[in-house]
Amino acid sequence: MKKGKVILLINPWIFDFTAYDFWLKPLGLLYIAGILKKYTDFKLFFIDCLDRTHPLLPKKLKSKPDGRGPFFKEEIQKPEILKDIPRKYSKYGITVEIFQYELNKVKNPDLILITSGMTYWYPGVQFTIELLRKRFKNVPIILGGIYATLMPEHARKHSGADIVVEGPGENKILSLIEDIIGVKVEKVYFNSLDEIPYPSYELLTEKKYLPVLTSRGCPFRCTFCASYLLNKSFYQREPEKVVGELQYYYSNFNTIHFAFYDDALLFNREKHIKPILKRILELKLPIFFHTPNGLHAREIDFELACLLKKSGFKTVRLSLESSKEELLKQVSPKVTLEEFENALKNLEKAGYKRNEIEVYIIVGLPEQKKEDIEESIYYVYEHGAKSRLAYFSPVPGTLEWKRMVEAGVLSADSDPLLHNKLAFSYIIRTIPPEEFEYLKNLSFNLNSKLDNTGSLKVSSSGI
Repeated sequence: MKKGKVILLINPWIFDFTAYDFWLKPLGLLYIAGILKKYTDFKLFFIDCLDRTHPLLPKKLKSKPDGRGPFFKEEIQKPEILKDIPRKYSKYGITVEIFQYELNKVKNPDLILITSGMTYWYPGVQFTIELLRKRFKNVPIILGGIYATLMPEHARKHSGADIVVEGPGENKILSLIEDIIGVKVEKVYFNSLDEIPYPSYELLTEKKYLPVLTSRGCPFRCTFCASYLLNKSFYQREPEKVVGELQYYYSNFNTIHFAFYDDALLFNREKHIKPILKRILELKLPIFFHTPNGLHAREIDFELACLLKKSGFKTVRLSLESSKEELLKQVSPKVTLEEFENALKNLEKAGYKRNEIEVYIIVGLPEQKKEDIEESIYYVYEHGAKSRLAYFSPVPGTLEWKRMVEAGVLSADSDPLLHNKLAFSYIIRTIPPEEFEYLKNLSFNLNSKLDNTGSLKVSSSGI
């Protein structure tokens, strides 16, 4: 194969009202980099526009010991459609000057690969591609990721990319490269995540905390979630392969904090997560785990709760969504209140304090009323745990999206900026913004009360 070809991979900026780094890494793009590294001779360059640790940032950003922290941000003009929302709009990530500095290292790439996140972050993708076009006018650009998958036609029309790839790209990228660059590459088909090379984390500047994926997709069909749209089937990796990957990162990068990106980490617990954790305990790996996505509470029996505690799960977040059982049956039939309360009891018996456990409550569904959300926040508080509000945004293709389009709340071709969780509350007003603020403050104040007084004592029948 002809050598000397160069591929540039880019994680673009976020344009939004708010953004925070909860172990956010472009995992899909780094998987692609791992494939390119193993099966081609191309030289790879990677620019992470969301790098919070870049040495040239104007100021050093504080991080929590586990890796979470704020992005560097610069206020920018709001898009016209969002102009009436009384919140500052910012570009999150490195400065343009740093981006240009990194581009100077690349010279002349033969191909550019860009990933994408939320659909309403597409202006960051556009901005990134505009800068690339000024520097590399005729270099082909391929766009993948969440926005590209959920809104491929919008991406083709508005992103500026030459090619938009929908869905997982591991079985598409090598053929695309051969077609675009015109050189023969080894053809490999990956039947599972276990067959794909590890993500190329060596390209990152900070590797003390890294994401890990032990499964892809989700067996549930919550009406507001796009997991099954992004991944058509649910697949779990072999436990030994997961443990081997964790060992590799610990040994090679000294990584001690791992964030599981799974949507259904605990599903099929006896054959998946339990063997993983038991093996980690056998190896006595001094590592810690975090779950930015909500865990399925119904899976947490006492044995699993003990394994979570002993193996180093520091950030435990449960999916509840609501204390209204009728709403749960309609939108998220993956947990009952009884199962949720049993999970709390098991986690407490395993050694967790209840105020160490966070519980996701969804806010802003069309079916919800302020009083329902308020009741859910109090319900979580009365059981000694902390509520974490998850603001609803309409995701194209989900059942909630289809209902809104049918009801005329949104049009099928609405600007993706209207999917923004803050914009949606102001513009569509399923729950008025002032009520959002009240609920946010209520959650914060009750959580603070738990911090000051410790976990509430809970009897088998409640408070």
